[in-house]
Amino acid sequence: MKKANKMEQMRILIVDDHPLFRHGLATLVRSESDFELVGEATSGEEAIALAATLQPDVVLMDIQMPGMNGIEATRQIIHTSPHIRILVITMFEDDASVFTAMRAGARGYVLKDAQKADVLRAIRAVGQNEAIFSPAIAARMLAFFNTPWSGPAVPAQAFPELTAREMEILGLIAQGKNNGEIATQLVLSSHTVRNYVSNIFSKLQVADRAQAIIRAREGGLG
Repeated sequence: MKKANKMEQMRILIVDDHPLFRHGLATLVRSESDFELVGEATSGEEAIALAATLQPDVVLMDIQMPGMNGIEATRQIIHTSPHIRILVITMFEDDASVFTAMRAGARGYVLKDAQKADVLRAIRAVGQNEAIFSPAIAARMLAFFNTPWSGPAVPAQAFPELTAREMEILGLIAQGKNNGEIATQLVLSSHTVRNYVSNIFSKLQVADRAQAIIRAREGGLG
């Protein structure tokens, strides 16, 4: 009987570079009799290697990690093992992150502040090959599809290394807006905006906001 129960367990790999959150998620997974925690990874590269070796049913994937991010790791895992289902669990709540993750092959998207019951429900749904989103993300998706698209102010090739959302934020930086004003205008959390600004600085290889504004205006933004 024990062997039969074991065979029915959903095999789960956790990918998150934050030790406290990873530990909490592991504890939650271990608390459920129909789950089996088969491994933990702290980077995108490690996630790809463990997924290939362990062949889990579900990967709980963070987005922002040192080195390769969770979206690229998702893309590579799905490419080599299309039967593995990916549930993104992250702090990023913006449209670009959500849709990029979905295009990479993720089956669900849940925010890190979700209730435990919602996380467990999402894991089981993704394990059954269903698509699921936390209520906040579902609301953003509806708003996205109900709002006419207005692209970046200049062609994306001006800054090919930036995503559409990063281009939008860079344009607002070039207009002199601070992070709080950007967060309000784009209906994002301040933390999400800070992460985007940090990514923009890194991709453009600038040290501060002043240098970013100069680069942006040279590219026709602002």
